[in-house]
Amino acid sequence: MAQFIVMPKLGLTMTEGKICKWYKKEGDQVEKGDLLFSVETDKLTNDAEATRGGILRKILLEEGSIGVLKPVAIIGTADEDIEEMLSQAGAVVKEEKADTQVEIEEKVSEEKQAGAKRVKASPKARRLAKDLGVDLALIEGTGPGGTVSEKDVKDFSESGQVKVKSSPAAVKTAENLGVDINSIQQEGRVMKGDVIEYWNFEKLQEMAAPEEKRQEMSAMRRVISERMSESQKTAAFVNYNLSIDVRELKRFKDKLKPVVKVSYTDLIVKIVSRVLLEFPLVNSSIDDNEIITRNYVNMGVAVALDEGLIVPVVKYANVKGLAAISREIKELAGKARTNSLKPDEMSGGTFTVTNLGMFNMESFTPIINQPESAILGINSIRDVATNVDGELVFIPMMTLSLTADHRVVDGAVGARFLNRVKEYMENPSILVL
Repeated sequence: MAQFIVMPKLGLTMTEGKICKWYKKEGDQVEKGDLLFSVETDKLTNDAEATRGGILRKILLEEGSIGVLKPVAIIGTADEDIEEMLSQAGAVVKEEKADTQVEIEEKVSEEKQAGAKRVKASPKARRLAKDLGVDLALIEGTGPGGTVSEKDVKDFSESGQVKVKSSPAAVKTAENLGVDINSIQQEGRVMKGDVIEYWNFEKLQEMAAPEEKRQEMSAMRRVISERMSESQKTAAFVNYNLSIDVRELKRFKDKLKPVVKVSYTDLIVKIVSRVLLEFPLVNSSIDDNEIITRNYVNMGVAVALDEGLIVPVVKYANVKGLAAISREIKELAGKARTNSLKPDEMSGGTFTVTNLGMFNMESFTPIINQPESAILGINSIRDVATNVDGELVFIPMMTLSLTADHRVVDGAVGARFLNRVKEYMENPSILVL
């Protein structure tokens, strides 16, 4: 029986997805597990996998954005009548009836797949390819079982196609950047990095002529823009800054090295997750005229990507040990950088920390991640000259920058919260109690 394939709903806040590319065309046989299309969501770009087999009868949306749970294609058998379904295609498919919703999974990289195959070629073809500097992997063999023959190599060389030895990723990157890969002078195989380096060099040559260009915001940047604007319009921001002596925190961190290697972010997440339970309003959110408080802490940890900022969430951080928190932050950050976070790993946060210390920041005003009520900014450690018992002593100091929503967090509450965090950071041995 023919069924709709619909745009999946990948989170409570997702309202639409953008189809970037179809891997199947109309009339193709589809097996369960085949990749169907690439979908760009608020924060991720993933590939959609078929949950049933059949014939891809009709693609309703080649590319572009569409609301969640709306049909994007029809799958069925070759002889089924789908006229009625085509007439219904514009209607919203209700979530409880979306039996054909595709599941999002990570796509195995094409480069790994291509690298796993050994090219079949005759000895003469291999010798000629070596002499001509042609990559056998780029030639479609016409011999038995797809074997590349000497003639195939000659024809390919004379065709004007890619002649230099290059990886599949390099060829794809060259196509995307508009680079003639044959013009790259490189000993050995041309790799993706060589193409990018060549492109960067060429762009430098063009920089003499001033120009402006416009480009459409990515889905991630649009969402960041919308949410930051919404946050500024919604909350009554108050910013607090407090300098903290981190001598003891540094000693504590160094003592832990033989057992577990942790970062300052790990330590501060552990400390803040404990202190938030003492100040539930800082860990709260507003829903209409109600204030929601919690007996748990889901800590968002901001991760900077080239495309924008993403905030994976350490769930129930208040009941996890320092080693577990450190391990989970590293895992989530790694997933964020490889575009492999799941929707539930980016939702449900109750408080967020963001660290700009590695950029030598001394103070900044982070914007609250709605619907949370506060966010904590971590700054750099710097040696500050301080008068201690009549002597000038240089003490390592760190400034914490708290932004809180004054609608629910009064000034005194925000100040007491920061001072309590300061107490823990200057006496970190409390963490072992």
